Amino acid sequence: MPQYNRDLISRAERGVQLVECVPNFSEGRRPAVIDAIRAAASSVPDVSVLDLHADAAHNRMVLTFVGSPRATVEAAFRCSVQAASLIDMREHRGEHPRIGAIDVVPFIPVSGVTMAECVALAHELARRMADELDLPVYLYAEAATRAERRWLPNVRKSEYEGLRIAITRDPNRAPDFGPRRLGSAGATAVGARPFLVAYNVNLRTSDLALAREIAASVRHSSGGLPAVQARGMATSDPEVVQVSMNLLDTRQTPLHAAYEAVLSLAAGRGVGVAGSEVVGLLPQEVLAATFEHAVQATGFTARQVLEYRLLDTLAASGEPAPS
Repeated sequence: MPQYNRDLISRAERGVQLVECVPNFSEGRRPAVIDAIRAAASSVPDVSVLDLHADAAHNRMVLTFVGSPRATVEAAFRCSVQAASLIDMREHRGEHPRIGAIDVVPFIPVSGVTMAECVALAHELARRMADELDLPVYLYAEAATRAERRWLPNVRKSEYEGLRIAITRDPNRAPDFGPRRLGSAGATAVGARPFLVAYNVNLRTSDLALAREIAASVRHSSGGLPAVQARGMATSDPEVVQVSMNLLDTRQTPLHAAYEAVLSLAAGRGVGVAGSEVVGLLPQEVLAATFEHAVQATGFTARQVLEYRLLDTLAASGEPAPS
């Protein structure tokens, strides 16, 4: 069993609070920079790095780690120090929307921690990033202090290039913390939210306009699927485009429903699907719901997954995890 699984079981046995942090950085092409950011998170005691996803076309990396509340804030800050010093947004180009080197930092409650406590962590990190790194920081999602900033696309409106001007002129674009100017590291959005699933569906076509049309059809803000954000993007393959989605609440729109919606819309335009991908991690309950739907396994739940029951039993009994 991987070391991080043994660590998590040990913490569960001790009743330790666990918070997940999933910072997104505007770098997906330079291995040395990616490694430096990951190492910064790993350097914090009581933090387990669970996943790293980097994409050259998006020019973006997504890091997932868990730990105690204090440790996750420290790890997020250490990652931010590295990213701010190594990423120059004046030179950054990529498919994914972004406002800064440390584009977004969400805190997610895992166990023994409330959403309100994660909001407090977000505010703490935001203040520290503004004070010590001189970065403009916007609070979003559950941590937002302004209603319009609960929705991340509103915060990232016009991206880094547009925000460079807007932050100095438009009072509505003033940050919650930090200066009203953008330096080479840009700005950051820090927040607290429930689990979400980042999910992309690739289409066998070079028609980017079609991907954008389908994205508009499925995203919630355009009257599409509930709790879904979507955007059409190019990929590293010139013959493949992508519908990139955030599933904010898979109880409202399960993963399979999002996939089938894109599949149906693409098929209606004579285009096939070239596969799909999950970015980062997702809860076992999402996989269970997709499995139940795919094979009509009525009543199937995550508790029927062997590893789920094994870890649950070990955590409850205090038995050592198998290696």
